[in-house]
Amino acid sequence: MDKAAQTLLIVEDDPGLQTQLRWCFEGLEVLTAGDREQALIELRRGEPAVVLQDLGLPPDAAGTAEGLACMQDILRAAPGTKIIVITGNADRANAVRAVAAGAHDFYEKPIDQELLRLVVQRAFKMHALEAENRSLGARLAESPIDGIIATSTPMRGVCRTIEKVAPTSASVLLLGESGVGKEVLARAIHALSPRSGKPFVAINCAAIPDTLLESELFGFERGAFTGAHRTTPGKIENANGGTLLLDEIGDMPAALQSKLLRFLQERVVERIGGRESLPVDVRIVCATNQDLAAMIAAGRFRQDLYYRISEVTVAIPPLREREADSIAIARHLLEDRARRHGKKLKGFSPGALQAIRAYPWPGNIRELENKVNSAVILGEGSLITEQDLGLPSADSGPDYLNLRAARQEAELRCLRQALALSMGNLSRAAELLGITRPTLYDLMARFGLKEPG
Repeated sequence: MDKAAQTLLIVEDDPGLQTQLRWCFEGLEVLTAGDREQALIELRRGEPAVVLQDLGLPPDAAGTAEGLACMQDILRAAPGTKIIVITGNADRANAVRAVAAGAHDFYEKPIDQELLRLVVQRAFKMHALEAENRSLGARLAESPIDGIIATSTPMRGVCRTIEKVAPTSASVLLLGESGVGKEVLARAIHALSPRSGKPFVAINCAAIPDTLLESELFGFERGAFTGAHRTTPGKIENANGGTLLLDEIGDMPAALQSKLLRFLQERVVERIGGRESLPVDVRIVCATNQDLAAMIAAGRFRQDLYYRISEVTVAIPPLREREADSIAIARHLLEDRARRHGKKLKGFSPGALQAIRAYPWPGNIRELENKVNSAVILGEGSLITEQDLGLPSADSGPDYLNLRAARQEAELRCLRQALALSMGNLSRAAELLGITRPTLYDLMARFGLKEPG
């Protein structure tokens, strides 16, 4: 992690209190300054994430004008810096003025070291979350495929596979839990293929009764059965020249599997009640959340059909295995839903971001979408909280028990994320972390991480 991310600047003109505060934050990189000029020098030199500042600074040690001016200079030079102002017991009005002017928080004397450490550590936490939020937002534009947010290594791998297979005519089988975005990826395959100007047709094999699924797929002639008042083409014909998505293919009844296999072999369809064979040029993409291998072993899915539909198989990881993607997707959804519902929102609270990251998302992206949409509609503040999302608060207690352990954990997490996002390019990883390559090598050695081969 960038050293500045755990650097604290203490701006205090009383040498005794300055020393006391330095001891209080022994686990951090601490810079000190006694006046506004020195504070700005240290700010440029160390780029601290958090500043702990007394409002009474010389030459106006008895007032607050110099302290407020110092605070404003710091925020102009480094807008993301979190400033905590220290005030006297009877000085709450000036503390409120400071917060209104841009301070992150205030702390009233006398100093309680444990409580002050907690306040400062929370400021570091918010600074890190906001930095991560900005970084993830910037990377949305770098998503490999339009409409797909992929900052994690597993999903970038999926996107690369989609990009390779899309221009071909190969049938594709998409595997993944419900809600991971299988249809979005199927549409991406179509959009990146030579068939993009032709129809994309999707049918959910699990949502249509078995007795109707055949007519939906293959169509029917007039008079083929009661209620067939006119000849109607099926989904396969409707997709002629384009792409047909057979969603939840694992739910297709056995009799229909045989008819689908015949179509895939001969590329002609016969409507129900008809005798004419109609040639159809269509690309087949299938999707399922079921274990087809187990279904084949149990005799519930044809092995020969499986080989026909799975020339290329793409396994889509669940959201819980896609590090950082949940926050990036949530931010995108928040912006979209706020615009759709006419709401003016600043974003997620730090607690909400922690909760989003910690929650396992059993319903995957579909569940995330529902929770964000509901929070945008029902939330009352400018920031969406974990309560608005209906998520349990992430347990952040242990982060404050040992600063050295917390720093090491954060460094390792950022290091792994940078290596993942850079696809093993160490120069790019060092750039993302804001450090030199030698420093990156040292960090990798310290945490036992091997250089990507």
